[in-house]
Amino acid sequence: MSRTKAVLTRHVLPLVISGAALIYVFGYAIDWQAIPEATDRANMPLFIAITIADKVVFFLVWTLVQASMVRRFLAPVPRRQIIAVKGGAELVRALNNSVSDATFFLGVWQLCRAPLQSVVAVSTLPFVAHFFVLLVQGSVAMLFVDREQVQFGVIAGVVAFGWVLVAAFVISRALGVVDRLWALLRLDFLDGRVNLRDLLPYFWVFAAFATADVFIQGMASRAFGNEIDWTALFAGIPTLYFWMMVPSFGNFGTREIVWANMFHGYADEASLYAFALWTNVIFLVMHVLIGVLFLNRAMALLSDLRKTRGHVDSIKSPILRDALDP
Repeated sequence: MSRTKAVLTRHVLPLVISGAALIYVFGYAIDWQAIPEATDRANMPLFIAITIADKVVFFLVWTLVQASMVRRFLAPVPRRQIIAVKGGAELVRALNNSVSDATFFLGVWQLCRAPLQSVVAVSTLPFVAHFFVLLVQGSVAMLFVDREQVQFGVIAGVVAFGWVLVAAFVISRALGVVDRLWALLRLDFLDGRVNLRDLLPYFWVFAAFATADVFIQGMASRAFGNEIDWTALFAGIPTLYFWMMVPSFGNFGTREIVWANMFHGYADEASLYAFALWTNVIFLVMHVLIGVLFLNRAMALLSDLRKTRGHVDSIKSPILRDALDP
């Protein structure tokens, strides 16, 4: 990837997408003055407390899972050091997701001294486990959801696309394409270290986390005055995370549009948009606050990233990323 193309893709494109989405939301979808009115009707102290808890839980679960995988599949480095790297990358995430990912990969690589491409692969494994859990969750929940209250066609389309990806992987594995890709990416360091049996406990962790995620977001919605049905949340949240993989600045614009359209039958449009907007704002602040706790590590990682930019850029970005890691 050329330097210009990298800048356009990683820095300019997210800002353009978020800017266009926010112009649509406030310029066409709703009257921006409806946001304060919807906010006044919400129990903001309770909503803020729940949303902060949501971010803290999300950060802890992902950090501990990634730390566990790094220690298990790469090297038994101290857990607290991996947590410090993740926390430092969190400060960068407030500005740019791609740079945050790069700083995390670099920090883990410095700790493990394993091949960088293997570090990226292992750090991506939690996304794969989370993806599969969300796919199963959406597939089951869509059978029971009230189709008139949600964008059922969008949910069904995302679920179908997810299973197409699973089928494509299975077929590619059977044809040997996956093995050739493994060799092309020089992931032989992981031979004998990673197998499906070792990954099964992480699927159960993410299954419990997905349930907790629905409960927390459901309670936050109710604090905001939006009584969204639990089945609708189970069906819609995987679709939300899918669309949040679209490059954007802090998920601004994309979250608002998807949330308001996904659950259109459960609250007025302005309240749904306001809920998603305030969620993004709180998450952005939490990125900064968590990162400040690891400020020294964040500054060191950014300094090292500038020195090793060419080496890090030689590793392709992971196919799946934390939709979220919002």
